[in-house]
Amino acid sequence: MNIGIDVRLHAYAPGGISYYARRLARALVEQRAQESLILISHRHEQDPLTLPGVRNRTVWTPPHHSLEKWLLGAEIASLKLDVFHSTDFIPPAWGARRMVATIHDLNFLRYPEYLAVEARRYYNRQIRWAVKRADAIIVDSDATRRDLADLLDVAPERSVVVHLAAAEEFRPLNPEQIGPHLARHALRPGYLLFVGVWDPRKNLSGLLDALSLWRTRGDAPQLVVAGRPGWHGGEIHSQIAALKLEPYIRFLEGLTVDELVALYNGALMLVIPSFYEGFGLPALEAMQCGTPVVASNRASLPEVVGEAGILIDPDSPEMIADACRRIAGDPALQQRLREAGRLQAARFSWAKAAAETLEVYRGLLPHEV
Repeated sequence: MNIGIDVRLHAYAPGGISYYARRLARALVEQRAQESLILISHRHEQDPLTLPGVRNRTVWTPPHHSLEKWLLGAEIASLKLDVFHSTDFIPPAWGARRMVATIHDLNFLRYPEYLAVEARRYYNRQIRWAVKRADAIIVDSDATRRDLADLLDVAPERSVVVHLAAAEEFRPLNPEQIGPHLARHALRPGYLLFVGVWDPRKNLSGLLDALSLWRTRGDAPQLVVAGRPGWHGGEIHSQIAALKLEPYIRFLEGLTVDELVALYNGALMLVIPSFYEGFGLPALEAMQCGTPVVASNRASLPEVVGEAGILIDPDSPEMIADACRRIAGDPALQQRLREAGRLQAARFSWAKAAAETLEVYRGLLPHEV
C-alpha cells in the first residue's frame, strides 16, 4: 500500500500541526510496517524531513491556498497513492484512492472570535466539504470528536481518536543539567511557566490578571512566557503595563528543544488556562518532565491532564491564582503532582499513535495490506 503523508506546513509554520505531521511520519517508520510511505513537502522547505526507506515528493501547492484541494490533487496523482493523509484538516479533492484527514480542533467554529479573519474564512469555507470528502477522519481528542458531532453533524463512528504524545526529549533533569540553560536566560528555578502562542484563545490575559491578584495578596513568582506573539499579541504588552507587571514577566522566543526541556524542569508549575485546545501538548510535555500542571477545565485539557493536575475555570482569574498559590505553598502537593503527572504522561506515546493511525489506513483497503 502506498501512503502519502502531507508535511507541507513545516515550510510555512514550524511547530503545532507541522510538528504532529513530522513526528507521526517518524513514528510510522519506526513501526517497520510493510506499507510504502511518501512524504509530500513544499518546494520552499528549508529543513526537509528525510527518513530511511521513505520517498520524498516536493510540490508547488502551498497549504491554506484557496485552490489547494484541486491543485494538490493534480500534483500527487502520478504517485498512484492508495491513501493520502492530510495532516492539516483539508484533503485534496482527488489524487489518491482514499483520503484521511486529521482534524485537530474546531476552534474556528466554537470560538470564531479567537481566530484571525483570514484563517477563519479559509477553514469555514473548507471544513464542511472536507469532512464529507474524507474517507476517514482522525481527531486528537474525544473533545474534538464531540465537537465534530455537535458542530458538523459528523457521526461519532466516522472519526477515530488518536492521541498525540510528547517527544522523548521531555524528561526529568537534575539541577546540574538545567542550570546552564536557565543561566543563559538569567533565570532561577521556581517560576510560573506559560508555553504557547499568545493569542486570545490561549488566555494569557487571564493568567496575567491572576498574577496581578496574587501579587496583591503576597509575593508571587516570576512568570516566564515561552512562545511567540500571535493574533492580538500586542494587547498583552498593554495589559502588562496597565497591571504594572513589567518587572515580573520574562518573554522567551525561539527556544531550542533542549532549552524548552530545561525550562519545564526549572518551573514551579506550568499554567495552561486556554479557553480551547484540540489537545494541549505543553501540558503533556510538562507532566513528562515531572512539572506540576494547572490547566483549564475546557475542551481536551481534562482528557490529557486527567487527575494529575489541578483544573481551573479559565474565566476566573481568582480560581487560577488560588490554584497556583495552593501548589506554590504545599511541597507535598508539588511532589504528588510530579509523580502523578509522569504516570499520566506515560499513557501517551508516538508508537501508540502510529499503530492506531496505521489501523485507520489499513481499514480503508483491508485486503491490500
